[in-house]
Amino acid sequence: MWVCCVTLVRAALALATCLGLGYVPFAPGTFGSAAGLLVWAVLPQSTAAHSVAIVLIFAAGVWSAGIAEQHFRGTDPGPVVIDEVMGMLVTLFMVPVGWPGAAAGFLLFRVFDVIKPPPADRLEHLHGGMGVMADDFMAAVYANIALRITLALGNRVISQLGN
Repeated sequence: MWVCCVTLVRAALALATCLGLGYVPFAPGTFGSAAGLLVWAVLPQSTAAHSVAIVLIFAAGVWSAGIAEQHFRGTDPGPVVIDEVMGMLVTLFMVPVGWPGAAAGFLLFRVFDVIKPPPADRLEHLHGGMGVMADDFMAAVYANIALRITLALGNRVISQLGN
């Protein structure tokens, strides 16, 4: 029984830290977001694939981040970066962009993840892994909207320049 529990905790920590990426000594959230970009790049570019990935990563994050909080004895510990992986997928969800647009989404998500405008700031106070995941989900929704606005304004400027 004890071996099973240890194995389960190790699996949860591996998942929560994105296979140890969260242990990077500086800016682990930025590295987690970069991992999210890689996941976005390898996923089939379909709404269904992205929807399933977001739901699965969110659920896995709630479970693994809850165990990681107990392990690290703290709320939303730094090494937990699965929330950033999911956040990048939400940021880019149904936004048809290439790498330049994805890079803009990356920067926008990092800004919103750091400043956590309401209600994202309140969501991080939810219990356990739900709080870890929910605040980044909300920050990613803000980043998604900001990316859409940025792209729309950019396209408008480009079309006016062409006239």
